Amino acid sequence: MDISKFKHGGNVFASAKELNLPPSKIIDSSASLVPFEPPQVILDALNSEIKNYGFRYYPERYLKDLREIIGKFHKINPDNILPGNGASELITWVGYEASKFGISCIPSPCFADYERSLNCWKAKFIYSKLPKKWSNIFPQSFPIKPIGDVLWITNPHNPTGQLWTKRSIKSFLKKYKLVICDEAFLSITPEGEKESLIPLTKKHDNLIVIRSLTKLFNIPGLRLGYVIGSSKKIKEWNIKRDPWPLNSFAIKAGIEILNNTIFYETWTKKIHKWINTEKKFVYNELTKVNNIKIHSSSTNFFLIESKYNLSTNINYLKSKGILIRECSSFRYLDEKWARISLQSSENNKILCKEIQDSFKK
Repeated sequence: MDISKFKHGGNVFASAKELNLPPSKIIDSSASLVPFEPPQVILDALNSEIKNYGFRYYPERYLKDLREIIGKFHKINPDNILPGNGASELITWVGYEASKFGISCIPSPCFADYERSLNCWKAKFIYSKLPKKWSNIFPQSFPIKPIGDVLWITNPHNPTGQLWTKRSIKSFLKKYKLVICDEAFLSITPEGEKESLIPLTKKHDNLIVIRSLTKLFNIPGLRLGYVIGSSKKIKEWNIKRDPWPLNSFAIKAGIEILNNTIFYETWTKKIHKWINTEKKFVYNELTKVNNIKIHSSSTNFFLIESKYNLSTNINYLKSKGILIRECSSFRYLDEKWARISLQSSENNKILCKEIQDSFKK
């Protein structure tokens, strides 16, 4: 397995060291996180865990309290919920489940961790090519025709930013042995929750939904996500996985985040307003650049497409302390594509100006 294929954004520490800058001085547009400081609710939860020495004890083995809070939040039986060390750990276990059902279909370009996960279990998979052109009206019908036994879907899609309708995905539940829907960006996306498949897990045992809390609250270092699916599957994974997949800080943060629905709703409204405002600004600014196309997106990142290799532009931006996601590691994309994520209003102005300047060099 070629590890170089499985690239991620967010390599802030390595870039900061290379540029001899503190990480706080890097504008990281390569990882699609919200740009705000983590909310006080989370900081208070972490401080409480330190003050009370909660970290001196092993975490609760089966994460009962956290599962109950997640269940209450989504109106789902806690037995159908498995929290994990970020979405990536859970994707590994989803790959284990997928390996039992035959050939996985990976609509591409897509998040590289799906392929990594399937390789862990020596599972068979094929690629299905997604269209590279789409409208700016979201949500849209999922465009792939059924092939294989297991379907992996990201909603909204990474790296294109397309948002799929729940109705179009629901139709696949009768056509595949297993449907896996990664909703890591859905809570960030304005109007996204309307398309969530979580309610469908109550009636469909062949559906697994993956969620992440790290992107919405800008806490990727805490590693916090969960899957919702068949209780039988969840129980088996829980037996096979590491005994303590979540540390006490992540558990405490997850409980506080989802137990306070007023805070959660206020925070997400803030995020959606930021996306709607800044997406328009960044789109308008970058359309002024000759030789690139800005593809429409439903969420907090864009794909940009150039007539020429973008390596020089990416290196120029890096020299200025700005990271964007080169896309050559995405199947069916190459060096002419890049992904950029929205930043704060101030940093978006810097980002757009430097991208514009990079094409003048």
